[in-house]
Order: sequence, then C-alpha cells, then structure tokens
Amino acid sequence: MHADIRRFGSSAALVELPDSEAAHALHALLTAQPPAGLLELVPAARTVLVRYDPRVTDFATLRDHLDRHAPTPGMRAPASTVEVPVRYDGPDLGEVAELTGLAAAEVVRRHLGGEYTVSFCGFAPGFAYVTGLDPALRVPRRDTARTSVPAGAVAIADEFVGIYPRSSPGGWRLLGRTDLVLWDTARTRPGLLTAGTRVRFREVAA
Repeated sequence: MHADIRRFGSSAALVELPDSEAAHALHALLTAQPPAGLLELVPAARTVLVRYDPRVTDFATLRDHLDRHAPTPGMRAPASTVEVPVRYDGPDLGEVAELTGLAAAEVVRRHLGGEYTVSFCGFAPGFAYVTGLDPALRVPRRDTARTSVPAGAVAIADEFVGIYPRSSPGGWRLLGRTDLVLWDTARTRPGLLTAGTRVRFREVAA
C-alpha cells in the first residue's frame, strides 16, 4: 500500500495514507512493533503523526521502518465495538428531516443502520469524529452555533457523527442523546471512543 512519508519538523514524520482504515491499521502495527525512539503516535482521518527522539533515531531510519511496516491493502486494525444507546429526541431531528427530504423516522432508521468507525479525536477531550454516516444524512453545520450543547448529545455535521463528551458550545445538528460517559479521567483510558473504535447506535425509549 502506498504511503506518503514526509518530515514534520525536526523530530516527527507525517504518514499520509489512502483512507482511515489504512491509518488505523498503521497505528495498530506501530503500536505492536514500535520503531526505536518512538515518543508518540497521533492518528487522524488519513494520517499518522509519528514523533520520535532524535537522540535515538533519525528520519531516514524511521522512514525505513515505516516502509517495512506499511499496512497491506484491505488490512483492518483489530478494534473494539462500543454500543451507544440513543434517545432520538434531539431538537434538530425535524430540521434534518426537512433538509434531507426524509421523514424523521427514516432519519433515525438510516442513522441506526450505519457501520461506524472513529476516524480521529479532537475539538475537546473525548470528542470523536465518527465516519460511516449514510450519505443521505449529510447536512451542514447550523448557521449559528449554540452557546451550550449538553453532554451526551448525539449530533451530525457533513460526513461525521459526534457525541459531545461534556457541555460546550457547538454547531452540529442534534439528533438525540446518550447517557454514556465519553470522557472519565478515573478510567485507565479516559476516552471511551478512540481512533479505530467501531461504533454501533441503538435506539432506546425517550
């Protein structure tokens, strides 16, 4: 599989891959077989940032390791699945139905039917950008962001699904809410959803 490997500053390499599955696979491979001097791996939608200690290794040596451990086409990283119970009573459900030309019940059905994967995390601790949304449900962000979106809000914007880990401003369209705790510093891994995690949504009574 082709991977574009570029310098990223004096002590990092940025690996660009064809898609998120390849990025997740490379992240898993490097976690299992880390190169000498590895400090940090930062996976994103189609890239993996590899930070290294220049006192231990150099870019050329790292690039050779990355070339030898590139994922093969079709390789998928082993991943856990998190089931997210959702009450579909969000304030934007009706508006999403209007924008898509679908009935509200069909919006819910299509949202439940997706095969979802966490592409990357950002915006706030525990906020995951989840891909796999039905193309018919892809709607833009709101023109005006809300000053406060409650923790657990399940939202969509463009090609992503997101779940707000805590109350914060936000402009995504809210379909429903979940009681899952997305970010808890008392856990060994504070973030419930991490890059590569599979996500399944399940409807519960409002």
